[in-house]
Amino acid sequence: MSIFFNLNGVIHKEGDPVISVDNRSFRYGDGLFETMKYVNGKILFKDLHFQRLFAGMFVLNIDAPAYLTPAYLEEEILILCKKNSHLNTTRVRLTIFRGKDDLQESNIPGFIIQTWMINDAIQLNTEGLEIDIYPIARKSCDRFSNIKSNNFLPYVMASLYANANNLHDCLVLNTHERICESTIANVFIIKDKIIFTPPLSEGCVAGVVRKWILQNVKLLQYHIIEKPLNPSDLLEADEIFLTNAIRHIRWVKQLGNTRYHNQDTLLFHRNFIKSIN
Repeated sequence: MSIFFNLNGVIHKEGDPVISVDNRSFRYGDGLFETMKYVNGKILFKDLHFQRLFAGMFVLNIDAPAYLTPAYLEEEILILCKKNSHLNTTRVRLTIFRGKDDLQESNIPGFIIQTWMINDAIQLNTEGLEIDIYPIARKSCDRFSNIKSNNFLPYVMASLYANANNLHDCLVLNTHERICESTIANVFIIKDKIIFTPPLSEGCVAGVVRKWILQNVKLLQYHIIEKPLNPSDLLEADEIFLTNAIRHIRWVKQLGNTRYHNQDTLLFHRNFIKSIN
């Protein structure tokens, strides 16, 4: 069965040669993206995704034409999901790049939408993740750090390091040698029944699930504090979990040689699932 993608509002078959070699995203990583979860006709955390997308476009000086609205993009996503028969649980990637298809100076964006069927992971992962700290790259803490940029090289290299070392993921440090995030997720730790996560000023991506959690702390029945985290804070933590828009919450079993349990993470996850449903 053919798989299709959407380029600037036009449906194409996967493999069609439609992107110019001069595309700014290809050449410079000039743009940003959203990874969303579509479940039974609905985009989860839809408003938070589009808020982050358009805020990021503003920071990057990418001008949204009048037609390019959240409602328009949502409709284009739904059309593509139906075209691909991806109607249950689907991973959606929406990529925005500067210029329609070449090196033009225009700040008017082009976009690509892709979809993939995935297994719905409602339950907390039964096997905890094994992770470590990526020892090479450091992420800067500036006004671009919170954007899901198309320039993803530090995360790519950290992911390759994780694969080479039989790890599920790696944590990336910022230029202050403090915890920033993992290659695909925000980081939370639990110590003495209190949850801590790095603030956005530490350079982490402004995660959608992270933001939802911070906005709904009363529903989740836990005390959550944003504070800078050193590697030693993680080693002394009782539990660690990671969050993103696709898998929501995943608990960490081991960081380096330090092992963790998941009792509080399990309760927190149950409250989270009840709240979003």
